[in-house]
Amino acid sequence: MSFTTILGILGAFGLFIGSILISTDNWAVFISLSSLIMVVGGTFAATFISYEPRYVMLACSLIGKIFFAPKVGRNLLKSEVGRIIRWAYALQKGGPPALETEAKKIPKGDHFVRAGIDLVISGYTGNEVQEIMQNTTDTTFGRNTVQVNILKDMAANAPAFGMIGTLVGLVIMLDNMGGDPKALGRGLAVAMLTTLYGVIFARVIFLPAASKVLQREQIVRFRNSILVDGLALLADKKSPRYIQDRLNSYLDPSIHFDIDKNK
Repeated sequence: MSFTTILGILGAFGLFIGSILISTDNWAVFISLSSLIMVVGGTFAATFISYEPRYVMLACSLIGKIFFAPKVGRNLLKSEVGRIIRWAYALQKGGPPALETEAKKIPKGDHFVRAGIDLVISGYTGNEVQEIMQNTTDTTFGRNTVQVNILKDMAANAPAFGMIGTLVGLVIMLDNMGGDPKALGRGLAVAMLTTLYGVIFARVIFLPAASKVLQREQIVRFRNSILVDGLALLADKKSPRYIQDRLNSYLDPSIHFDIDKNK
């Protein structure tokens, strides 16, 4: 679980709810089903008009995934360098058959690495491996960030529909001017709460989710770039120590891989 994300969400809503409870005893005035329907319904309606349903559903599913820990972290980057170096030693000692044996240990879900190591075993040159795998990295990043753009559009749409709700509430309020004061209050409540809901959904849910998903995809792309360079060096049969120094240049000095300490 991503505890910082959970704490952030709880903190945001906690501060909002806490300030209401401190300021007024009539907290129920901040609950409006019509305002919620207008903001949420309008946001999703506009999003489904703008994008294919499959991508909208994927974007919504990503909101839930931000509560889980990311797959790629600092320690994983260091271990990826170590894995490439281990393969370099295997290739140096036993040639392609030894590398093929090592490739069988790759987890089935790691399609990127499996595809790259297959290119090396097939005898592609370093430049060819780098060209193919870099293209895979770029296109994968492009596909996975489509959902980020959808979440950003949802963040932009939510306050817009909040403003629409405000206009609707003002029309209701003006229509009841001189009439029942209770109806006047209801119209004003709709006018204010839809704007409030729109800003909350945009700034606490949709936009932070888009930023976190984008950051995680950038980290994955960075990890893949390290692997692309390492696989190209394997194809060119570079020495393990050269591969170490080359790949360590991607990493923070505090997590550099050291062949001598990991033999």
